Amino acid sequence: MNIFGDCLLHYNFGLLFWIRNHRAVINKKYMSTTTKIALVTGGSRGLGKEMALSIAKKGIDVILTYRSKEADALQVVKEIESLGQKAIALHLDMSMFTSLDNFVGIVKETLKVKWEVNAFDFLINNAGMGATVPFLDVTEELFTDFLNVHFKGVYFLTQKFVPIINPGGRIINISTGTTRFSNPGYSVYASMKGAIEVFTKYLAKELGSKGIGANVVAPGPVETDFNNAFIRSNPQVKAGMSAASPLGRVGAADDIGGVVAFLCTEEAKWVNGQRIEVSGGINT
Repeated sequence: MNIFGDCLLHYNFGLLFWIRNHRAVINKKYMSTTTKIALVTGGSRGLGKEMALSIAKKGIDVILTYRSKEADALQVVKEIESLGQKAIALHLDMSMFTSLDNFVGIVKETLKVKWEVNAFDFLINNAGMGATVPFLDVTEELFTDFLNVHFKGVYFLTQKFVPIINPGGRIINISTGTTRFSNPGYSVYASMKGAIEVFTKYLAKELGSKGIGANVVAPGPVETDFNNAFIRSNPQVKAGMSAASPLGRVGAADDIGGVVAFLCTEEAKWVNGQRIEVSGGINT
């Protein structure tokens, strides 16, 4: 072998040796990593806003939806971007059942354009409506509205999204403490959430083969603007609920958001098919 060939041979062996010993560094620096993406319905305010922000703090990008509060939603997007994550706000009205197919199409296009991917990782079904109505006063119209928003819409929206949820992804359905304990005026709301809890067990069972898990997070009384800020606007109600809690207070939005964010992490990968009540132990 001539001198040039001998030098080239030694160079190649040296290069291979260097690559072998620095492979971890090369992989970390040059191999692409895909940021996970969460979709939070009803993410413009209240619990949904706190969920979106808490998820972003875990290094996860966020698609959030709003029904009427576009300005609020865009503000949440800015807050998420200030944390170093991507975010976008999309319009979704869960009461308009026939609009779900169009919304799914918009999400697919958004994933392609903004993230250059075809799937996302975490679906948080949070969007909802509230009303305190005694059982004898519930109308068929009100019942149908609650059915569409809290159960039928969630059921079929989830079904339409499953094909574009990545293996290892999670579905997190938001329920309520009032499926465990009863409050007058919550019969229709709690009934729909009870259906969601059963639905979630079936999701965990039937989607496990796809590597997708499902859990329920059930908040207790939380002081937000939900249900016309019922707790915040009624000091006596707030005091009564606080007294029923071992911790002596009602919940705050950040009591819930962090739990939902945890379920979107690798540390929660073995939590599946569970109802996690986040209520401070009320009515224990």
